[in-house]
Amino acid sequence: MRAMQRIFAASLLAASGVASGQALAATCQDPAGFEKWLGDIRREAAAQGISQQAINAGLAGVAYDQSVIRRDRGQRFFRQSFEQFAAKMVPPYRIQKGSSLLRQHAGLLARIEERFGVPGPILVAIWGLESDFGAARGNLPVLRSVATLAYDCRRSDLFREQLFAALKIIDRGDLTPGDMRGAWAGEIGQTQFMAANYLKYAVDFDGDGRRDLIRSVPDVLASTANYLRAHGWQRGGGWDPGSPNYAALREWNKSAVYAQTIGYFASRLAGSSSRASDDRRVGASASPAAR
Repeated sequence: MRAMQRIFAASLLAASGVASGQALAATCQDPAGFEKWLGDIRREAAAQGISQQAINAGLAGVAYDQSVIRRDRGQRFFRQSFEQFAAKMVPPYRIQKGSSLLRQHAGLLARIEERFGVPGPILVAIWGLESDFGAARGNLPVLRSVATLAYDCRRSDLFREQLFAALKIIDRGDLTPGDMRGAWAGEIGQTQFMAANYLKYAVDFDGDGRRDLIRSVPDVLASTANYLRAHGWQRGGGWDPGSPNYAALREWNKSAVYAQTIGYFASRLAGSSSRASDDRRVGASASPAAR
């Protein structure tokens, strides 16, 4: 989980075009001014049409968190080769667990692929890499993390967007502030959506009237597929480097090593699923003779 957090935060840095040396040298806000700044955020949120109830609930008790800034400044991850990274992130137990989940959710994954065009092995691979299939989502208050990073001078605009999006998620009733706990950079749920992407791409696939990427596996996997489709995923295509679907995986995470690892994991899962299907067919044909 910590590795995934470092990857995502580093990919955000790459996307913003800020060199790490520049980021470390930046002159940041005085934490003493955080409360006044938060008052300005409250007024801006109201001007955006967010209800006062959601603003009060979301920002109650939010404080500046220096530990989030230390983690942001301490990123050191993109020095591994694909071989090193994939070996670490796709151990045998994840392949076994992922193969089991492919079978367990076969019907759900088929419905998702029918609607969004993204196959089950890709979704299960992302699920496994991002949160170990939901087991390691992070436990930091999302509002506190994104408010701290929005107040900080390094990527203020990016995280102000995340902060307002988090308040809008609360306002539309998908999650409560207490639900919104995640990784240090504010990632939410079982496939680690940033709040702005949650707001835009999350779908209610289980039909309960909420987009719940924390507890609802159908919502989690369908929302992940919706994101990929919106970023160019082509139904029926492969995901080798250079393909349109590989480009969609790079939109999920800017790291080439990470995108390659999703593809490698998915291919292992697809192969495992094919072998299991073959075994079932062989078993079915052999059983009459055995009897």
